[in-house]
Amino acid sequence: MSDSPVARFGVITVSDRASSGVYEDRGGPAIADYLAEVVTSPFKISNRLIPDDVETIRDTIIELADQEACCLIVTTGGTGPAARDVTPEATELACEKLMPGFGEQMRAVSLQYVPTAILSRQTAGIRGGSLVVNLPGNPKAIAECLDAVFPAIPYCIDLIEGPFVETNDTRFQVFRPKQK
Repeated sequence: MSDSPVARFGVITVSDRASSGVYEDRGGPAIADYLAEVVTSPFKISNRLIPDDVETIRDTIIELADQEACCLIVTTGGTGPAARDVTPEATELACEKLMPGFGEQMRAVSLQYVPTAILSRQTAGIRGGSLVVNLPGNPKAIAECLDAVFPAIPYCIDLIEGPFVETNDTRFQVFRPKQK
């Protein structure tokens, strides 16, 4: 491990039913488990469980970015075509820059498993020193999507001047260009 500061990660579960207690949140814990498995440098997670509401999602992303100083904010849920699926819209409102390659890569990988992956509208964006990544709600799909994009996440965090995030290189190789 390096002597880098502790990275702060935000995990937002977006679900009307889970946030009202109708069923248990499985997406947020799946993200936390994934991060615990792949990130080897010190980190702390700030969890949020909120309803499918554009303003609430936007404000939660802004809070985690601006007040909690999370270098990575991962959302789960609200990325489909249903009327209440508004996570990508809220992400676009909260972010200064969009990173469409994340969504493209996650859909490409997910299509190898299920033909309905084309219905997913995941995206990603940058707000200040925070990378925001939208994931689907299914725990299996969460891991598949994170496996598809996580090799680029530590370098993206480097580029937005976040902490140096180290990963378990037996799981996958993170890409960072060679320094001259």
